Amino acid sequence: MAASGAGRWSNKERVLILSSRGISYRTRHLMQDLRTLMPHARPDTKMDRKDKLFIINEICEMKNCNKCLYFEAKKKQDLYLWIANVPHGPSAKFLVQNVHTLAELKMTGNCLRGSRPLLSFHPVFDQEPQYQLLKELFIQTFSTPRYHPKSQPFVDHVFTFTITDGRIWFRNYQIIEEDGSLVEIGPRFVLQLIKIFQGSFGGQTLYENPAYRSPNLHRRLLRTVAAARFTERRNVKEVRRLQRGRELQALPHDPTHAVFDTPAPPRPAPTTTPTPNPSPHYKKKLHKRQRLRMKQ
Repeated sequence: MAASGAGRWSNKERVLILSSRGISYRTRHLMQDLRTLMPHARPDTKMDRKDKLFIINEICEMKNCNKCLYFEAKKKQDLYLWIANVPHGPSAKFLVQNVHTLAELKMTGNCLRGSRPLLSFHPVFDQEPQYQLLKELFIQTFSTPRYHPKSQPFVDHVFTFTITDGRIWFRNYQIIEEDGSLVEIGPRFVLQLIKIFQGSFGGQTLYENPAYRSPNLHRRLLRTVAAARFTERRNVKEVRRLQRGRELQALPHDPTHAVFDTPAPPRPAPTTTPTPNPSPHYKKKLHKRQRLRMKQ
């Protein structure tokens, strides 16, 4: 559907999308997909792991950006996402899980490059204060400003934010009919809230998720469970070995035990056959040519 009328670009929201070093190829493709879907996004080079997060505020100021999506990789297997309002805050830190990119999903949906999306939120976003804050942060970050120079005057896809199992599920759907039928485009990922800070990339903690469990703790619990199973199997094997090695209990003598035992018939005497005399050894008959050679 086309946006009617022409106006002036007044909402100067710009989003800086960058990451730390050590991200995987899937995270890199996810960042590229978000830059494609968000015409008001700007890229930047990777940050060093040793740099402080407050440096991002200076980078956003140089890039003239007031929102930031920062993907932070740790241990080459854990991915975290910072969504911040630069430079005054607030900011939120998430654990990113179940990442699937556009090229990986190969969905049938499609949308115009640079078109403006609709944002759909779960009803829980209006019930709890921490989700109300996140809703406003998502609206200012993911919504394309009206009359943006790189955007198209069409609305043909929807960003959905659904809360299930204490996590925020992000999906992107194409609007294929006016009646509201949708087809998924991608990408898709899941965000688990960790903390909400008052400032940009730090400051006072406004909210902390009590149900959050770090990936390190989760992996340690898995190793503990696996070690407990191994110890249990080893103890069971040891008990079985001791039971097999234990002497059987001696029973008292039963006088009727050998009633039906019958002696075996005697074996016949073994017969020995004399060894045959060895046959006389005959010399091999020589050929005529060999005999002539021997005479010479």
